Order: sequence, then structure tokens, then C-alpha cells
Amino acid sequence: MKLFEHKPFDARTVMGFGVLNGISIGLLNLSLGFNSVGFYQMTKLAIIPCTVILETLFFRKKFSRYIQLSLSVLLFGVGVATVTDLQLNAMGSVLSLLAIVTTCIAQIMTNTIQKKFKVSSTQLLYQSCPYQALTLFIVGPFLDGFLTNKNVFAFEYTPQVLFFIVLSCLISVSVNFSTFLVIGKTSPVTYQVLGHLKTCLVLAFGYVLLHDPFSWRNILGILIAVVGMGLYSYFCTRETQPKPTEASPQVTQVKEGESDPLIADSLNAAENGAAAATDEPLKVPMWSSKYARA
Repeated sequence: MKLFEHKPFDARTVMGFGVLNGISIGLLNLSLGFNSVGFYQMTKLAIIPCTVILETLFFRKKFSRYIQLSLSVLLFGVGVATVTDLQLNAMGSVLSLLAIVTTCIAQIMTNTIQKKFKVSSTQLLYQSCPYQALTLFIVGPFLDGFLTNKNVFAFEYTPQVLFFIVLSCLISVSVNFSTFLVIGKTSPVTYQVLGHLKTCLVLAFGYVLLHDPFSWRNILGILIAVVGMGLYSYFCTRETQPKPTEASPQVTQVKEGESDPLIADSLNAAENGAAAATDEPLKVPMWSSKYARA
């Protein structure tokens, strides 16, 4: 459709990135399947500090104390609003740990690849999505069968089910596009902050539209999270603004000989006519070519 320019680049990087993205998506879904909702929310909360640690260790990126404070307030608020129960199990914990690590690496790569190869979010998504889809298509059905003893191809796909599957795919395409765009233009940490804003909006819309149960704990957590997001946005904007450079003193051109006091005094006296008022001869060094007599 010529909406963007096709730009191929390093095939190995694209393949590795696409496979890693597919694994990340699969592990997040497995984590939700094997853990309670509260523990899954803790898994999502852990992505931000993990991303900060990885970027600090491997990319030497520095996060100021103000940014760290705002992120702490945000995570505390989302935790208060969403984490209800923490039922632990060995399999779920391992899957959550793998999901956190792969998600952080995939989102950091989304940012670094766009900058390194100078590709847009659409170009990167176009190059990597076939590998991502192929990874999930090959691994997904076999893994589902192994874990649930159910065959996804044996399901009865009615027209209504197919409609919602297609609708889900269309929405997912827009989500993927916006994800790559936000990470490429900002950072993985900012994208995670935006994701927690989505969590707060889901709770709010669930209460308004679907009349889901809503407690004062949810309200308090959302308010704290919004304060954390506001602080993060403020400090990020303040730190990215260019600092005013100190005005450097203007360097004036020095006339020939003015760096030597003897020459400067002699030249000033000659220009002011002081030598004409006295009978003393003008004392000019022999190396001053400007006033040397033949």
C-alpha cells in the first residue's frame, strides 16, 4: 500500500529479535495461566526495576534519584490498586522470572535496534513479525497440548468465535504498532509507565462501564499511581530540556606587540603624542617591525 518504505537490514538481528518477542509473549501468557492474578500483576510491576537494572549495567544509562523516586511511587500505587493475592508455586515462579527477563530484553532491543539501524517502528515491526508469528505458531500448539492436554485445532470454531479472533488480531496489530512507536520515540521504561496507566484505566472503565466491584483501596492505589506518573513525566521533561550553556568570554584580537608590556607602553605613548611633547626618543624594541626605522 506504499504507506512506508521497506528497509531490510541485518537478518540475524531481525530473526533473533522476532523469536525473542514471540517467546516473551508466550511466557507472559503462561505466567498468567499458572499464577494467580495478583502474582501476575507483581510480575508486570517487576519489569520496570528489571529494565532499569539492565540498562544501567549494560548500557551505562543513568537514572536520577528523582526518576527512581517517581517510579517507586508509581509501582507502589499500582501494587496497592491491583495486587490482591500472592499464591506462589514453583512452575509459575519460574515462568514469571523468564517472562520478566525476556520482556525487558525485547523492549530494550526494540529501542536500540531502531536507533542503531535507523529504521522506523513500522519497518522494524514489518521485518520481525513473520519470525514472531512463526515462533508462536510452531511452539504454541505443542506447548498448549503438553500443559493442558487439549488440542487447539480440535476446538469448534464457530463464525462468532472466528469474528472475535479476527477482531483480536486487528487490535493486536494496532497495539504492536503503538508499542514499537512509543519505545522507539521514548524508552522501555516510559513504555512500562504508560502500560501501568493502562492498568489504572482498565480498573476505572471496568467500574464505570461494567460495574465491577471497586474499593477505596483501588481508588487510593490509582491516585498514588497517577501522582507517580505525573512526577515521572515532570522529571523526564525537566532532565531532557537542554541546559543553558554558560556564556564564554569574548576573545578580542590582540594587536601585534600588545602582549608585551614594553611594546604596549611604547605604542600607546606614540599614539597619544607623548613622545613629541618630550625630547626623549621613542623607545621601541628593535624586534618591533611596525616601528623599526630603516
